[in-house]
Amino acid sequence: MTRYLIAPALLLASPAFAHHPLGGDAPQTVLHGLISGLAHPVIGPDHLAFVVLIGLAAAFAGRALAGPLAFIGATLAGTAILLAGVTLPLAELVITASVVILGALLLTGRAVTGPVALAGFALAGIFHGYAYGEAVIGATPMPVFAYLVGFGTIQFAIAAGVAVFAGKMLREGHGQMQARLAAAVCMGVGLAFLFETAEQLVFG
Repeated sequence: MTRYLIAPALLLASPAFAHHPLGGDAPQTVLHGLISGLAHPVIGPDHLAFVVLIGLAAAFAGRALAGPLAFIGATLAGTAILLAGVTLPLAELVITASVVILGALLLTGRAVTGPVALAGFALAGIFHGYAYGEAVIGATPMPVFAYLVGFGTIQFAIAAGVAVFAGKMLREGHGQMQARLAAAVCMGVGLAFLFETAEQLVFG
């Protein structure tokens, strides 16, 4: 189980990885928008780590869909907020902190469930989606729509896949240690980005 849950985070756990699959250019076609949307949450290690953690939290809670749907719906809203010209302060700091906090909760065995947890997932999703929106600034509506479909779909596939797979392992009476190890690795990714973000804020 461990290699399936944490391998993506291990492979991508470098703050130097690009967050923009088109090299920073806004998608000009529907196909480019879809490809960019599918790739963005995967090549952004901090985003990927949080999506994996959402899946793990859903598995521990025994609810495979509620958490992922709350988070993904909020990411769509976050992108809309950016495209509407609204500025969210300290977005990168909130994003990286969300990875560390959720990873720590799961690592210590805390139950992350209920309305408060869903509200937390939604709040984090707004900031993650806000960051996603940077990739489509200046794009026309159809590529933007394809981008939203792409990143919504890939996030749901990853989070729900992790939730179903990890939930099956947990129901069979094993997988606790592997799931916590996966949470620890994801938290480590978040810490790496958190330190980098804090350094940039302090030293410019």
